[in-house]
Amino acid sequence: MNIKKTSLYNLHKKHNAKFVEFAGYQMPIQYSKGIIAEHKSTRTKSGIFDVSHMGQLFLFGDESLTEKLQNIFPTDLKKLKVNQSKYSFLMKENGGIYDDLIITKINKGFMIILNAACKDNDLKIISTRLNDDQLKLNENLSLIAFQGPEAKIILEKIVPKTSKLEFMNGNFFSFYKEDIYITRSGYTGEDGFEISISNKNVVNLVNELINEGSSLIGLGARDTLRLEAGLCLYGHDINEETSPVEANLKWAISKNRINEKFPGVEKIKTQLNEGVKKLRVGIKPNSKVIAREFTKIFDESNNEIGKVTSGTYGPSVDASIAMGYVTNDYSKANTKVFLEVRGKKIPASICKLPFYKKNYVKGTINV
Repeated sequence: MNIKKTSLYNLHKKHNAKFVEFAGYQMPIQYSKGIIAEHKSTRTKSGIFDVSHMGQLFLFGDESLTEKLQNIFPTDLKKLKVNQSKYSFLMKENGGIYDDLIITKINKGFMIILNAACKDNDLKIISTRLNDDQLKLNENLSLIAFQGPEAKIILEKIVPKTSKLEFMNGNFFSFYKEDIYITRSGYTGEDGFEISISNKNVVNLVNELINEGSSLIGLGARDTLRLEAGLCLYGHDINEETSPVEANLKWAISKNRINEKFPGVEKIKTQLNEGVKKLRVGIKPNSKVIAREFTKIFDESNNEIGKVTSGTYGPSVDASIAMGYVTNDYSKANTKVFLEVRGKKIPASICKLPFYKKNYVKGTINV
């Protein structure tokens, strides 16, 4: 298997990146300052993330395309305004999740951002459901996430008028005489932007961001940032065996779609009416011990009631944090539980998510 590299690979090397293989790509896990420093820098200043391994799918068509996509996704795409984005899912008939994704309505079509590990399978599923075997991911584009409280100030200097974007909205902007698409979004819990730009121009963009005082951030800090913000990582916190209702993500399903057609709707309807057996929750260990994925969760009577799906040290909250699934009876905040770590039972408590208050910016911004 050939390991792929993004267009920023040489720039990552120049900045002393430590690489790991992720979803078939050679990706930076961290740089010389380390994960904790990168995490804190993103929370207090700004950070540049290379997420070019993710899939960028563009679909063009008239209202009939919207109708077809309406039968694939649980989001009400008819109500989406041009340049508006929504968090959504590609779902199985049994209510499980093939992938979570961001879908944006653009002029005469839609742009869909897919997870790197899922994008090839997603493409097959979407192609089959649309009965279109000509669909292809755009391999000529890179994707940059630019996050943090200073991101809007820095990006405005380089790409004017981006600071006017509203949260989960985007538009085309000019950079080096090229149209690039920027949305005000991200997966860190901070205000920020995601920038779709040509492979030939992405190095210019990142170098300008660095020259304005920002820094490169690896996948390690991206993971601790999203976990503090209570955001799911596909393949860990959600997968083909979990539904949006069980994952506490039912808010992402448009209410009026419950009585319409999309894969998994019957299962979702049943779960909304009858409840679920397990729920995704936040978990706070009473010590600095880190409970990693697959850690078993027990009640006070030593009955196994669930498993951890993500766990780490949260630099912004200076505590061990985790997410996982527990049986519904134990899903209320402040419920006492125990985590089995290296053969020992560690006291913990169920808590509300997120661990760190999100700093998304709603409405228009003046810089």
